[in-house]
Amino acid sequence: MAHLGEAIDAHLAVVVGDDAVLHADLRRAFRESALGMVDLLERARCDANWVVAAERLENLAATFHGDELLTLARRAAAGAPGDPAILREIRALLREIEPYG
Repeated sequence: MAHLGEAIDAHLAVVVGDDAVLHADLRRAFRESALGMVDLLERARCDANWVVAAERLENLAATFHGDELLTLARRAAAGAPGDPAILREIRALLREIEPYG
């Protein structure tokens, strides 16, 4: 299985071809959206908010073929709200896709 950054880059290469600027913009947008979902997870104070944020993260991961993130998002949705271990794992995975330059 490809690492998240590689999976995102491979998917974007198919979608945008050799347009490096668009590739970088979409990669950055993915990362910012994913981090926004993590922020929602961290602020969730009830099961429903936690599950909604995890499902949004899951949908984002599926859209970009980020299988590792998809798996973590599913684990989060099935787990306890505020689980610090899953949040650490998600944040660590997202560090793989630091923005270019």
